[in-house]
Amino acid sequence: MATVRFTDHLRSQTGGVIETHATGSDVRSLIADLEKRMPGLRHYLVDDQGALRTHVNVFLDGEPVRDRRKLDDPVGEQTVVHVLQALSGG
Repeated sequence: MATVRFTDHLRSQTGGVIETHATGSDVRSLIADLEKRMPGLRHYLVDDQGALRTHVNVFLDGEPVRDRRKLDDPVGEQTVVHVLQALSGG
């Protein structure tokens, strides 16, 4: 199972969880697996077309997801996934 780490800013979306494990062969199926345990998380991460929302960033082993629309980047058993809420300010 891949290790999934969330920033502290996402605790309200994950029920307080900052690290968990999830299964999936790609980012899309990994998010679907997370949704089973954290209802509503998928809606926060992706839009109605299934693409990552502009305020969300996902990294696989330190590299940003290449396809933010299809989310078909492969996820391996040992992959470390970081899910971050993009923050802005001035």
